[in-house]
Amino acid sequence: MRCQTAGLLVLTLSLQLIQGLAEDLAEGKQMSDKENGANVLGDGETFMGHWVGCGEEMFSNSPSDSVHALRPSQIKVVVKLGDALTVDPPQLSGHLSSNEKDPGSWMPDSLPDILKSFNPGVIGYSLGNGNHANTSLDQSVVRAKDGELPRLAQKLVTSLKNNRLIDFQKDWKLITIFLGIADMCAYCTDEEFYSAERVVLRIKEALDILHREIPRAYVNLVEMPDINLLHQLANRATGPRGWCECLVKPHETVDLSAQIVNWDYQNTLQELIYSGIYDKRNDFTVVLRPVLKNMEIPLTEDGKPNLSCFTQNGFQFNVKGHALLDSSLWNNMIQPSVDRIEVLECTATVPQLHCPSQERPYLFTDQNRDYGSSRGMEARGPSQQGSGNKLTCTERDPSDAVPVSVHKLRPADIKVIAALGDSITSGNGAGARPNNLFDVLTQYRGLSWSIGGDENITTVTTLTNILREFNPSLVGYSTGTGHEDTPQAFLNQAVTGAESGELMSQVKSLVKLLSNDARINFQEDWKIITLFIGGNDLCECCKDPSKYSPENFTNSIQNALDLLHNEVPRTFVNLVTVLNILPLRELFTNTGVNCPRFLLKVLCECVINPQDNSIQLEKLQALNRKYQERTHKLVESGRYDTREDFTVVIQPFLENIEIPRNKDGLPDSTYFSPDCFHFSLKGHSQAARGLWNNLLEPLGEKNANQTFDGHINISCPSKEQPYLRTYRNSNFTYPNNPGQLTTVAPKTTETTTVPSQEIFGSQLLCKDRAPSDVIPNSVHSLRPADVKVIGAVGDSLTAGNGIGSKPHDVLDVLTQYRGLSFSIGGDESLRSSTTLPNILREFNPSLTGFSTGKGNLENPKTFLNQAVAGAIAADLPDQVRRLVSIMKNHPKIDFQNDWKVINMFIGGNDICNYCTDLAYYSPINFTRHIEEALDILHKEVPRAFVNLIEVLELIPLRRLHQDTQLSCPRILVRMLCNCVVKPNENSPELQMMIEANKAYQQSIQKLVESGKYDSGENFTVVLQPFLRHMEVPILDNGHPDVSYFAPDCFHLSRKFHVQMSRSLWNSMLQPVGKKSDFQNVTANISLNCPTQDQPFLRTFKNSNYTYQGPDPLENWGSNLSCSENLTSETKPTSVHRLRPADINVVAAMGDSLTVGFGAKAKTLLQMKIQYQGVAWSIGGDKSLEIVTTLPNILKKFNPNIYGFATGIGKNMSNFNVAVPGSMSHDMPKQARTLVQLMKNSSEINFKQDWKVITLFIGANDLCEYCMNKEVYSADSYVKHIEEALDILHQQVPRAFINMVQILEMSGLRRLKKNTIGCALLQKHICPCFLNPRENSPELHEIMRVNKDYQTKLTALIYSGKYDMNEEFTVVLQPYFTNTIVPLNSTGQPDLSFFSVDCFHLSERGQAEMAIGLWNNMLEPTGHKQNYNNFTHDRTKLKCPTSDAPYLFTHRNSAIKPENTSTKPTLTTVTTTAKGVPTAEQRVWLVVLTATVAAILGQHWSWSF
Repeated sequence: MRCQTAGLLVLTLSLQLIQGLAEDLAEGKQMSDKENGANVLGDGETFMGHWVGCGEEMFSNSPSDSVHALRPSQIKVVVKLGDALTVDPPQLSGHLSSNEKDPGSWMPDSLPDILKSFNPGVIGYSLGNGNHANTSLDQSVVRAKDGELPRLAQKLVTSLKNNRLIDFQKDWKLITIFLGIADMCAYCTDEEFYSAERVVLRIKEALDILHREIPRAYVNLVEMPDINLLHQLANRATGPRGWCECLVKPHETVDLSAQIVNWDYQNTLQELIYSGIYDKRNDFTVVLRPVLKNMEIPLTEDGKPNLSCFTQNGFQFNVKGHALLDSSLWNNMIQPSVDRIEVLECTATVPQLHCPSQERPYLFTDQNRDYGSSRGMEARGPSQQGSGNKLTCTERDPSDAVPVSVHKLRPADIKVIAALGDSITSGNGAGARPNNLFDVLTQYRGLSWSIGGDENITTVTTLTNILREFNPSLVGYSTGTGHEDTPQAFLNQAVTGAESGELMSQVKSLVKLLSNDARINFQEDWKIITLFIGGNDLCECCKDPSKYSPENFTNSIQNALDLLHNEVPRTFVNLVTVLNILPLRELFTNTGVNCPRFLLKVLCECVINPQDNSIQLEKLQALNRKYQERTHKLVESGRYDTREDFTVVIQPFLENIEIPRNKDGLPDSTYFSPDCFHFSLKGHSQAARGLWNNLLEPLGEKNANQTFDGHINISCPSKEQPYLRTYRNSNFTYPNNPGQLTTVAPKTTETTTVPSQEIFGSQLLCKDRAPSDVIPNSVHSLRPADVKVIGAVGDSLTAGNGIGSKPHDVLDVLTQYRGLSFSIGGDESLRSSTTLPNILREFNPSLTGFSTGKGNLENPKTFLNQAVAGAIAADLPDQVRRLVSIMKNHPKIDFQNDWKVINMFIGGNDICNYCTDLAYYSPINFTRHIEEALDILHKEVPRAFVNLIEVLELIPLRRLHQDTQLSCPRILVRMLCNCVVKPNENSPELQMMIEANKAYQQSIQKLVESGKYDSGENFTVVLQPFLRHMEVPILDNGHPDVSYFAPDCFHLSRKFHVQMSRSLWNSMLQPVGKKSDFQNVTANISLNCPTQDQPFLRTFKNSNYTYQGPDPLENWGSNLSCSENLTSETKPTSVHRLRPADINVVAAMGDSLTVGFGAKAKTLLQMKIQYQGVAWSIGGDKSLEIVTTLPNILKKFNPNIYGFATGIGKNMSNFNVAVPGSMSHDMPKQARTLVQLMKNSSEINFKQDWKVITLFIGANDLCEYCMNKEVYSADSYVKHIEEALDILHQQVPRAFINMVQILEMSGLRRLKKNTIGCALLQKHICPCFLNPRENSPELHEIMRVNKDYQTKLTALIYSGKYDMNEEFTVVLQPYFTNTIVPLNSTGQPDLSFFSVDCFHLSERGQAEMAIGLWNNMLEPTGHKQNYNNFTHDRTKLKCPTSDAPYLFTHRNSAIKPENTSTKPTLTTVTTTAKGVPTAEQRVWLVVLTATVAAILGQHWSWSF
């Protein structure tokens, strides 16, 4: 008793103390510094001394229902899971001293401790765990991998539910998930299993559990650390060594591949969280926390990393580290991470704890923040705001006469604009979306600061758009996107990646364009040319100091300017000096900015790598300054002021540029593209304003320190100074040349092209190269020399991506070298470049249509090469249409009379995407698209020989991905062709891909073998199979020879293209039936020649080949020929006088059986395909003779019926609103969807057309019955169906509803097969029916419920509820009431009626369902067959008769159809209060069942 009394006393005093403290804080009382050592913090203050909590009310007036209005004081439960981030959890609890010299000071050591200052009743984990009752709230484990997270999440859910101190439904919970490094560190052991995609999927699985199970939860997801942090720790101790060496090696630099892996993890995780899938509930959110990713390890006084937060075992926190980690995490929760990212610093002895403010009292989420436009870590990207301007200049007129002096040049006198330079001028990433790194590769030339001409000055500020305000007729500017050789680039000849040494080729191209363009008067028009170069030189300077010396840099600029000076009259040259590049380092070093640091290192290694205050950095700074100084000296020499019509003016506004900053002083990355290196549209706009203002500023007074982060006013010419400023009109004397003259005449410097060491040409030894004596009328008599036109369609292999790329230049794979493409390229000649056009030009030099040079479809040099990079088979018809249009309209082509060779090669991208959507990328769809394209050619193009090149065998390319010794970008290859490279060896997924590749090939073989395209003499399609089998070339050392591949190890190099050209040509001369189907890329392939005996391109006819014709189809079609197939004389107004031919519309509702789930599947991986076109009640593929479905039957009566589904997948569903997995409770929603679809359809007359709607549902309800007997009871089942039927009854006029009785399901237990589908999946698909033991109570119960479903559904339909109006009825079709298992000849279940999971029906089973349904529709009520007859017979379908021409309803079943004067009898069923049939009805059902059983025999019935 004493102990109990003492305990009660202590408890009472404790509660009083807590209550008093709460009241004090709630009233805002503060304790004196003398008593407590610190004041309570006010709104938004930061703790710098002794922590005593914040002044915020401990308890808000009312608990929040929204996670986005959640205050710290409302948190009741604090838990964590994931990586424990320690080896031996510290055994300390309570508070950790933050200052050893001041034992009185203390700080909270965990989130629960911090939150207890707001709510003393918080229940949470403790760092020590040893002195805490709620250890179950810490579900973190040492070195946890993300694969463990789902288990830990589920365990946490159970702990929360079972904890008596927690109100699971009402208490707000703070859950922190720590993502460790174990998965990244295991990456090299299994790149697929530990890929970013797979790891994040496992994280998602855990988050899904929390999202699904836990109400009122705020989840912190703490990102895994950055790879550079691991590297610092690896150099210190033995921790990561041994288990993280695949990414981090002690005392070695972090390589690019490890950086890419790290970035891939971070980026993929961000995509998941920022997708918003966890923000769909008001009481749940997940917020990404970068505290570990942005962790900094400062240096100690002796210059070594301060690792006082870590144990000696590597990346494991000690007690101090854990306290600092939770403190930093808290600050991230209080302050918006977009504006300011709290960085965890090991040097802090006291955490700087923040307090909520009155303005922002809530924990921050992605939805309650009002300070950013982007959902990323930072609102960065090319902001569109502020990109435009309004020009207020009044002096806009040109000179009265065209000036003859450049020193009298007004803005309006400029007629031509041009630019030279690198990726800044080509506009890389200028329009890129935030976080889209790949879009930085796009050259947004229309947005380029000095030359872009997209839109106008009000929306896009560029030098062009400013000048067009003075002269709207300005020409030369670039628009849109593309490379320098595209038409839209025009005079923007800047080249991405260019260095100063490459300027000469740009200048030559520019001079050629200027002098040859009809829009430009080369001699008379004034031109402004902007030259900006040098960034790439500085980024590479440390690798070859002599190459990138200031002398070489300025010599290169001098050579370029000399050529312009010598060649181009009337020119004002803006020479923009190289920018101050050192501030770029801050985008790398400042962790408050979310930049791809690994990529910055790649782009500008020599600027990023040097340490602060290092000699290397000093040298770089000096070099940067010398580049600028020597450029000034070059121009100030007066070298380019020897003529009145030419000058070069230095524009120095970027010389001393600083990084723009946001309001918090952090680098403002909105001025940069996602790579934090190139300019965004916002940055380009500021550069354009700075350049323009420099143009109007006199020499000696030009701004050399333009600030980007402020508003830049656009200056205007004045009446006193209306000219672009030069040295002369500025009254400026060059300091290096007081005389302003030069005696040195500039001379053009020529460059020499290094010849290729590869031999890509071929010899053609053919003697007979003559055409036919007269133009042949038959394609089977076509000689090579008769071909006058060549064209091609396809994907990136035909477009030429990467053919001419230099080794390791992965970015250049984006370049389309169309002139080198094997089937259509026409660069050079056969002696130096082997392509099919160059071979054919040896026979006919006048051949036309081939592509030359580089570029995309917009480049005129593409001509008849209409291939599109990234294309799939579905894109072919559009390519063909473009090709036909060009051929019809081009003056070089006589469309009707010229013989044409057209090459079609597609399929690689389809296979690469096959596993993502088996339906869309199925071999059936693949061939259908090719057939559509060939049909267009066949119909539209006369005199054509079509080479259909068989799809490449892609599986061997896996070797390039698997060989880790190769320098292949494996992550990129996975992105390009994940379905081929990701499966493990000998896995079902790999076997599926092998089979898919073969199926693609076989399907187009069958298409050509059908002979469909040989109906006339002037057209043929010949299959060229030389790529059917292929081997990757192997070197003597056993590694693949990557010289045959582009730098991405996916596209093909020029060596491979040359071999393909030779093989294609030889295949064209090989007879059909004897063509080579193997590509040996290393063989010495010589070019064959036509012979005197066989001088023609080979076709089936001149090869004496007989097509095999279409395969005899094994189909489950039916025959039906009915004499009574006419419509009613007038459209009937009663559903009881409805003939089949009166039906205009079909529709269906239901589950996976109604969408044809797995109906034609051959493997488990094809099970999820919806073969809707063969679905029994709604499919409309082909015809009844091939596919038996209700719509195909009805098409025999009305060919114009509408609403049926076709094909596979969801694209052509029409009025099939069935959804796989649906249950009865989904039927009302499906009914509403169907009504809306029909009302909105322009194909039907909703009020007048007669409709047949079939509803079949219930199997999934029964399969789940044992999980929730109330939810899936028979009463609930019928109630949901009644609700759906009521919707149709009330809203759909003129409708005949087939309500198909639910099948008797116990017979499925007899279906057994030794396969994964039957043995495993079947029981998972329907556990309540298939798992119970024989004769068990559970089995008897579910069989009884099955019968209850049938009985109560019958009672509903027979109640007469839906027979009260002449335009609507519901008829129960009962042929599944007594379901019979079809048997084979051995007496075993015939599995041919079922799909590979032994649950869903095969196409054969679907056909039998259609037959049963149709025959039920023609049988009168009371005499309908109530069992299925699954036996194959093509003549089982019934016909309407003259005595009974109508679909049977309850009413017309009681009378003869022609006797319309007799009043029909209404059949009704009386039920009990609970909807159970009366005893009389049950007796009737038993009698009917017994009768059927007697007829069929015992061995046919499913017993129960």
